[in-house]
Amino acid sequence: MSDDFDLNAPELTPEDLLVLEDPRFDADSVALVTGAASGIGQATAVALAANGLTVVGADVDEAGLAETGDLIADFDLPGPYHPVETDLTDDDDVDAVVEAAAEAGDLRYVANIAGMQHIDTIAEFPMDKYDLLTDIMLRAPFYTAKRAMPHIQDTDDSVGAIANMSSVHGHYATQAKPAYITAKHGLTGLTRAIAAEGGGTLRGFSVSVGYVLTPLMVNQIQDTAAERGISEQEVVEDVMLGQARTKEMMTPADVANLFVFGFSSHASHLNGGDLLFDGGYTHTYE
Repeated sequence: MSDDFDLNAPELTPEDLLVLEDPRFDADSVALVTGAASGIGQATAVALAANGLTVVGADVDEAGLAETGDLIADFDLPGPYHPVETDLTDDDDVDAVVEAAAEAGDLRYVANIAGMQHIDTIAEFPMDKYDLLTDIMLRAPFYTAKRAMPHIQDTDDSVGAIANMSSVHGHYATQAKPAYITAKHGLTGLTRAIAAEGGGTLRGFSVSVGYVLTPLMVNQIQDTAAERGISEQEVVEDVMLGQARTKEMMTPADVANLFVFGFSSHASHLNGGDLLFDGGYTHTYE
């Protein structure tokens, strides 16, 4: 990380976005993105719109969904955008957003990105927080896949993909994040189950990254620096990225571009697997 350390969540620009030539990347194809009101979900919705797809954004945050639409409009992107206020813990809401996506065109792609975090040891972990976290991050992706898969399989060629937002915490465990780790490990199984049942044309894959510089992460870094009496740069380099080899945090656009690639025909052999972009975090140590 450079000496002119600047802790700010990066502003998304059109130049950040990966745009690919793909026969199914057009307005007739629909991508459903959960968590589309902020962070990685917002960047992914914008990136998919940049690739010409019709994007249905799902989130409980109506204002954030509107902001995503403003970005798509400001960037003059070709893909239509439809925000749908959605509580992922409500099956009726999930039914409604999947149907909205299916009515907007050929539903081919689902990005299960919505998530949350709660820090506590297993012994101290509040079960209501466990239930909420696993409802949003494991049950909702399962139920969304359950409702979306028949629509993808009913397209003219049954080609599409369901992508699940995993993490380095889907590969190993650290202390005091037991519900998050449980959910991310569970998503590995769901991803493989989708691949097993997808007939080779409907693919399942996951995306695993380390720490991503979102506004929420900026706040966490600042709080950790104050709590430990160290600089924000030390929090990033030593606490968060200490195990990684790439000493720079990813941006939401970096992660969004992985979803774009994973959905494209360039990734036709990515099925049941994981896009692990963690800067060496998982497989290296000192």
